[in-house]
Amino acid sequence: MNYNEKISRKSFMKASAFMLAAPMLSKLDFAAKAPSKIGLQLYTLRQDLSKDLEGTLKKVAAIGYKEVELFGYNDGKFFGKTPKEFKAILNGLGLDPVSGHYGAGVQMKDQKGTLSNDWQRAVDDAAAIGQKYVNCAYLTDGERKSIEDYKKYVDLFNKSGEVAKKAGLQFGYHNHDFEFKKMDGQLPYDLIASTDPDLVKLELDLYWIVKAGLDPVDLFKKYPGRFPLWHVKDMDKGDQSFAEVGTGSIDFKKIFDARKIAGMTHFFVEQDVAKIPALEAIDISFKNVTKMKV
Repeated sequence: MNYNEKISRKSFMKASAFMLAAPMLSKLDFAAKAPSKIGLQLYTLRQDLSKDLEGTLKKVAAIGYKEVELFGYNDGKFFGKTPKEFKAILNGLGLDPVSGHYGAGVQMKDQKGTLSNDWQRAVDDAAAIGQKYVNCAYLTDGERKSIEDYKKYVDLFNKSGEVAKKAGLQFGYHNHDFEFKKMDGQLPYDLIASTDPDLVKLELDLYWIVKAGLDPVDLFKKYPGRFPLWHVKDMDKGDQSFAEVGTGSIDFKKIFDARKIAGMTHFFVEQDVAKIPALEAIDISFKNVTKMKV
């Protein structure tokens, strides 16, 4: 074998080794560098959105948020826009409307676009703008007076989930803290979780479950794989009010370490009330979540 042949063979062996290693290297590189798509529940910016919808959404995108969860759908409109109009706005800004919040409509019977009134159109419009999830956001005081009320929601949520599934969407329920307070010896949240796990997922609000005195990880273990969506919001170390993510007392590392047990696929930063301008608050939260490398 002459010198040139030796060089050629040596080069071939190096190239072959690199080609074999390349897939592994690319996977490691992706895992190390690819950022999570950080979402935002737009309720945090409800006042800003009411004054300047498109301008506020532009600022959300400029901060770096890629996904949003909607609220306020009513009678075929998103923030006063038709599904086609609102989808065009979001697409133009690179914002993916992964999820949306809806009322049960048991008390506010005249409101259209709730689980109890015109639900089919709400689901169809959600699908039209590209949502993957439709969630019951809240039960009003009048909708949860007794444990018997919660028992009725098992049926309503399953039926709502069936409608969503037929449209290619997933229905879910978003908690606060009242579901973890016993009524007649029963925990309302356990009743909600007794729904069909295929039809009804659970969107866990991390602030509210911690406020209720419970550990989110324990809930993940109790209902594994049931929590594809999370609300990531922090709790002030002093008065337990809402705080920018990463500035409060909630141990997010411990919770995110259990994301596989939970089945989490998307999460949304949220801050119900901010002591500083809401846009500044979500900017701080975004930067801190990015530092967490979740």
